[in-house]
Amino acid sequence: MDNDLRPGPAAPRSGPGDYVTIAKVTKTQGRKGEVAAILLTDFPELFASRRNLLALDRQDQRRALQLEDHWFHKGQAVLKFAGIDSISDAEALIGCEIQVPRSERAGLEAGAVYVSDLIGCAVSDGGREFGKITDVQFGSGEAPLLVIRGEKEYLVPFVAEYVEKIAPEQKRLEMKLPEGMLELDAPLSREERELQQKKPD
Repeated sequence: MDNDLRPGPAAPRSGPGDYVTIAKVTKTQGRKGEVAAILLTDFPELFASRRNLLALDRQDQRRALQLEDHWFHKGQAVLKFAGIDSISDAEALIGCEIQVPRSERAGLEAGAVYVSDLIGCAVSDGGREFGKITDVQFGSGEAPLLVIRGEKEYLVPFVAEYVEKIAPEQKRLEMKLPEGMLELDAPLSREERELQQKKPD
């Protein structure tokens, strides 16, 4: 997904690989081959300049498409592709991810990072590695939470004061967390739950 993440407001995650998903087709729209798609990008205005797109289907097959027209309706994008001229043509695109090459992602402002670049990063606290980022969770008006799996699963707020260095090329995120945060935020391991259950009341 063509999204950026910064300490503060952010956008949904994206997948790994050489392409990023900017929309996902959910249904046909109209009778001339138009499709409705959920927007998965922070930069919908770039549809105005993007003509050559790719559709990734559920069998992981990718095909080239040329965008003829687009508009926005009820929070979604309506897309019209060349050669997709009927409802039956459009039905073949339902479920497809609309993608662009990773090299064509929008440029980011200083201090921002794509969610897709964070997934898989090894995270360290004060030089001690404690897990890898498997997901990013978003709440309304709150800092995104990094889901980090190591010995346990940790939920760590992605805020500027905790970040020391982001090195997506090396898949590393260095943090300086408040003392005790990992112990407080970590769910109990299976062994700890079993021990807790064995304790007398």
